[in-house]
Amino acid sequence: MSKLLKEKLFKKIQEHRPRTAKLVKEHGDVKLGEVTIAQAIGGARGVRCLVTDISYLDPMEGIRFRGRTIPETFEVMPKVPGSGYPYVEGFWSYLMTGDVPTMAETLEVVEEFKAKRELPQYVIDILRAMPRDTHPMTMFSQGILAMQRESLFAKRYAEGMKKDEYWDPMYEDSTNLMAKLPTLAAYIYRMKYKSDVHIPADPKLDMGGNFAHQMGIAKPYDDVARMYFILHSDHESGNVSAHTTHLVASALSDAYYSLSAGINGLAGPLHGLANQEVLRWMMNFQTKLGGQEPTEELVKKALWDTLNAGQVIPGYGHAVLRKTDPRYVAQREFCLKNLPDYPLFKLIDTIFKVAPGVLTEHGKTKNPWPNVDAQSGVIQWYYGLTEWDFYTVLFGIGRALGVLSNITWDRALGYAIERPKSLTTKMLEDAAAAAKKA
Repeated sequence: MSKLLKEKLFKKIQEHRPRTAKLVKEHGDVKLGEVTIAQAIGGARGVRCLVTDISYLDPMEGIRFRGRTIPETFEVMPKVPGSGYPYVEGFWSYLMTGDVPTMAETLEVVEEFKAKRELPQYVIDILRAMPRDTHPMTMFSQGILAMQRESLFAKRYAEGMKKDEYWDPMYEDSTNLMAKLPTLAAYIYRMKYKSDVHIPADPKLDMGGNFAHQMGIAKPYDDVARMYFILHSDHESGNVSAHTTHLVASALSDAYYSLSAGINGLAGPLHGLANQEVLRWMMNFQTKLGGQEPTEELVKKALWDTLNAGQVIPGYGHAVLRKTDPRYVAQREFCLKNLPDYPLFKLIDTIFKVAPGVLTEHGKTKNPWPNVDAQSGVIQWYYGLTEWDFYTVLFGIGRALGVLSNITWDRALGYAIERPKSLTTKMLEDAAAAAKKA
């Protein structure tokens, strides 16, 4: 067990609890804004009613993990020897505590994850009993849910424990689960797409390195995994996968129930499925070019043809961001270093140079800049992972880092069960009429 991380986390929890209690007791009636009819009907977009210290999405800066931007985060984290990328295990420690871990603290988590990464045989049996054409996200969610029998939170809650102790077994469940997710994902991949030939874990490798190893993909795919998991880890609490995980956990459901629910939300075409849709569109775009070099002139004309046909340019625009997604930038830098002449990347990069101007001139897009999905698929394809149904599983491993950290803190701070109030359409109509009359 990673004693250093857990002891530090407990200290952080004790320091944080009085802050939350004071806000509720002394400032609970402070207004944070008013909810409009459009927000009530439109998915509560922009309503400020969730609290997380794990990450914050700034419209102009992009995501901040524990207060640090993506470049700052990559800069300060302990790096895997021979790699320019951090240990995912160290990033896990960072999300949990907000403190940059030392190499010793990081390596302790590395060893803990190694000790816990093996899948129970019954999970393998369940996966093998499912039809092989089952979507990999269904298998991933089912594998997570099946392990609920291991939940320490469920066991200790049934035995009876104090509310301020809830965080402890939630943390243990989250750690046990996080360590197994890459193994679960790699097993599903090899079973479905690689003739059911599996690769044993390598005891010398960290999480990112071992995932690449068990997938059967050579270096530098280990760095791709480390980068991809960190970049996709968290995005505030309002997105579907994060919010669903938080919502289910607010009922005191354990980490297994909660994460499997969040993974189901991630599988939607408007959320985690977007990266494969972008890649499909880009490849069709490439086919239409008929082997021509993707010059800016050709791409600009093709983009206008797409928009004039009433279609969108997938991978561009974001609900919150008003600049190029820093997650896109991080992956673009990887591509420029490792696959600068790859035809599909050259097309994507040319679109990146041209599309914002076209979309701005078109005038119907609030944010003409690319988001993370515009870049992520090409890297996977380049390294041989061409089964794009599996891409959302990769997203799910990364997203688990953030949401599991969040629900551990939800229990630490005693956040209440989530229960917003609903209104009828007639009530909204009456409110609108009253406002008009006034």
